[in-house]
Amino acid sequence: MISNLLRRSRAALAITVATGALIAVAAPAQAVTGPPTLAKSAFLMDGTTGATLANKVGDTKLEGASTTKIMTALVVLTSPGIDLNKKVTVQQEYLDYVVREGASTAHLKAGATPTVRQLLYGMMLPSGCDAAYALADTFGSGASRQARILDFIAKMNAKAKALGMTNTYYDAFDGISQHGNNKITARDLAKLTMAAMKGTTFKSIVKTTSYSTGGTSTSATWTNTNLMIQPRPGGYAVPGAIGVKTGSGSVAGQCLVFSVTRNGKTIIGVLLNSTDRYPDAIKLTDWALGAPAGAPALQRSTTEHIPDVLD
Repeated sequence: MISNLLRRSRAALAITVATGALIAVAAPAQAVTGPPTLAKSAFLMDGTTGATLANKVGDTKLEGASTTKIMTALVVLTSPGIDLNKKVTVQQEYLDYVVREGASTAHLKAGATPTVRQLLYGMMLPSGCDAAYALADTFGSGASRQARILDFIAKMNAKAKALGMTNTYYDAFDGISQHGNNKITARDLAKLTMAAMKGTTFKSIVKTTSYSTGGTSTSATWTNTNLMIQPRPGGYAVPGAIGVKTGSGSVAGQCLVFSVTRNGKTIIGVLLNSTDRYPDAIKLTDWALGAPAGAPALQRSTTEHIPDVLD
């Protein structure tokens, strides 16, 4: 049986110097558990206990792109006196922002009044940066929009500190960093996701494959960009998959936060800066939980591989 405990090896190299003294240089601890992945950084956690299952340089600070929206959602959902049915008026600035940034969008309509609940779906399923902007502007405090956004981001960083995310810093509400300082680690992202998945509303949102926009968007339906939970032939329909969030960018590469429950056990996985995130995620899932009974092996050929949906 493959142990689920992270094994670390330590070694020392004795170096002889001119004086004849010996200097012991400790080699860095290396994680050796888990299958190889194409991601620059990967982390796999037991979703119930928080125990580390696999770790590939999981404390390296990298950009997480739209996985940032997990924190945005958590800050909103844990706001005092949260009213998910509160209506928010969509400002033209939110729509102009996604055009300026070339960002992923929920295609909200200017002047529409979606509820906070609808905005959360618009942010987490199609990864709408317009929806994220609306939420940050609504739940931040201040006399101006800029002040409210800065306050909301401060709340994100305060929440990260409270969760013990020691290597994380947010400078954006949606992952679009103006100065490249929006950094997170795979381990911290797993911690965040474990906390967020304890909330029934968050969990219900991220496992939803599609959701009616209720006329608040030019799109009739918002579709989840996470192909792990999407049915075939457009998705991988991974047995037991329950979320969580995608992210991608020119610097961040392909990012994926995923959670799967199978055979009574739940895992939370994070892949940062991958070049083929879904095969990696499925490989890690089957390694940790065992392949689902009767399920076909993942096909990596050009004819079988499913086109990704970048956000």
